[in-house]
Parts: sequence; structure tokens; C-alpha cells
Amino acid sequence: MSIRSIALAAAAAFTLSATASAESVKALQARSIDLGTLSGVTYYTAQPDGYRVVVTLARRESAPAVRFEATLAPGQSTVVSIPQELGAQAQAITISRVGDEVVVRKAVRETASAE
Repeated sequence: MSIRSIALAAAAAFTLSATASAESVKALQARSIDLGTLSGVTYYTAQPDGYRVVVTLARRESAPAVRFEATLAPGQSTVVSIPQELGAQAQAITISRVGDEVVVRKAVRETASAE
């Protein structure tokens, strides 16, 4: 999977609906994430213009990792997703800034369709 594919998937952040499972992340405290064939960690640091969220992912077969970064102002969210075959739901997480917390939760995307 290319970095461009992950960036395009992350751009679709506002088409998600969240599931009940969510966990807060503390500044500079990494949290494990699982996206099916990819796994990794996410953490954030407080910056003057917002919280800088970093996600590092690698294939389970020890391929090189992929990193995604975003700076979140209060109330903003971003998504990291792995597309699946046509008609299947993507594996995805939503990372949101809620006040002074960063919350990571599994997300459900609409099924892929031919466009």
C-alpha cells in the first residue's frame, strides 16, 4: 500500500460513523492500533497550532512501516483506513481531539462502490 493510498483514505474522514469502543491517549503516550493486515502505534504532542498526531503502521509480515501525521485543533478529527475489496468495509480508526484529550476509536466506513 502506498503512502498516497493512505493519505487518500484519511481524506475521507467525514464519511465515518464511530463504534462504541474508544480510548483516550495521553500526550507522548503511545497506544497500539490494529487495522487488520496492518498494526502500529499512535501518539500525539501538543504544538502551538494544535495537537500533532502521529500514526505509524507496518504490515504484519515485517514490511517497512508507513507513518501518517496530522495536527488537530479542538473539535477536529482525522481517519486512518485500509481499503478492502469492493463491497467490503474498510478497516479504520478515527482520531479526534476532544478538548484537551485525543480519542482513538475504531470506525466503520461505508462499503466501497464502483464510481
